[in-house]
Amino acid sequence: MSNPGEADATAIVSMRQLADHIAAGCKPADRYTIGTEHEKFGFRLADLRPPAYEPDGIRAVLAAIAADGWQPILDRGLPIGLTRGSASVSLEPAGQLELSGGLLTDLHATRAEFEAHYADVRAAAAPLGLGFSPLGFHPKQPRDAMPWMPKSRYALMRRYMPLVGSMGLDMMTRTCTVQVNLDYSSEADMVRKLRVAIALQPVATALFANSPFTEGKPNGYLSYRAHVWTDTDNQRSGIPPVFFEPGFGFDRYAQWLVDEVPMYFVMRDGAYVDLAGQSFRRLLDGRLADPATGRDLGEATVGDFADHMTTAFTDVRLKRFLEMRGADAGSLEMMVAQSALWVGLLYDEAALAQAHALVAKYPWTSFAALRAEVPRHALATKWQAGSVRDLARDMVAIARDGLRARGRRNAEGQDETIHLAPLEAIVAGGPTQAEHWLARFHGEWQGDVTRIFGESAI
Repeated sequence: MSNPGEADATAIVSMRQLADHIAAGCKPADRYTIGTEHEKFGFRLADLRPPAYEPDGIRAVLAAIAADGWQPILDRGLPIGLTRGSASVSLEPAGQLELSGGLLTDLHATRAEFEAHYADVRAAAAPLGLGFSPLGFHPKQPRDAMPWMPKSRYALMRRYMPLVGSMGLDMMTRTCTVQVNLDYSSEADMVRKLRVAIALQPVATALFANSPFTEGKPNGYLSYRAHVWTDTDNQRSGIPPVFFEPGFGFDRYAQWLVDEVPMYFVMRDGAYVDLAGQSFRRLLDGRLADPATGRDLGEATVGDFADHMTTAFTDVRLKRFLEMRGADAGSLEMMVAQSALWVGLLYDEAALAQAHALVAKYPWTSFAALRAEVPRHALATKWQAGSVRDLARDMVAIARDGLRARGRRNAEGQDETIHLAPLEAIVAGGPTQAEHWLARFHGEWQGDVTRIFGESAI
């Protein structure tokens, strides 16, 4: 989840202003970038328990990383993130460490960024007796054993989440994901990319499934993280029908956020005001006060809206770019492959046209229905006359064509298609990450799930 957002104090005077705020993200194709975000669980080497904020925990990790030119992000005087250039490090609610990578031009740079970040984290964690492991759901600890980070936003969500879903606190404390943030050139381009990406997001969930364990035992799912999202504040999650309405665009999205997505908070005088469950429309109309003090919250600002946008948790999130949010965290190779898949599908015009044609064969509701099935069965989920693996195979083939057409080569002359190799092995019949771990659990590990920490550690 995001670090504290922008503080644009411009008063909102029209709905068109909100649509224009989003539309400001449009850019020509030759300026497209790739931003990859990825999370990992911390664990103490001595007992595999998650580290607290302090002492000798997550705060100390941030301090060690900061020594390499990062600037701290503070919440009530406590460091809860770091920033350097276009990149940032942030904390998920239970101390999952997230890198929001810089704005890069090719996937070779994405791979290099992963490697550099992992080296930084290892160097910071080792003297503290800590390790970090990217998995979709915590394989060992119960929810009440997970620590909480001192981030004000999370305190509000912790109170509100149980009111709107049964698994919101699990989402906050026991999940890790990887996402890629990609650009669009116009409103029409945004709509086409958003619809393709959100329809195919359940297929990505299946490809990247990596969370088969809960509290030390197989949980019956291949992506338990994705299952958690099926009952986590569904007013702001999933695949909303509005995205497929005729005439959908920046205006309709802004209206959906204002009228249909409940608020979490606003920032006033550098502090969070808990407005969880309130309508942003009431803030726009000047009808909201601080529930704790009764103080009038004043005019709604563009900064308020920008913060509100970060509280929509749809499978693809529209901001001034598009965020692909359907994948479990996993191995370095798989997380780079996640970026490669979507760059290949969306950043080449011919590939995007193929992907759009693939999605257009079926009603969008058929893809939405997959969302409830793929967490358990992943690629074996039934699809038309075959399985989701068939659909994934088509996706990966189109992405390969798109990456080849981009022609971005590394120092060895290899193009970006090399980063699809793990996915090509899976769609050809290989195991998902979750299936690999289950085979290890029932085989060499002899039922000892703790072995996953050492084998998956960065």
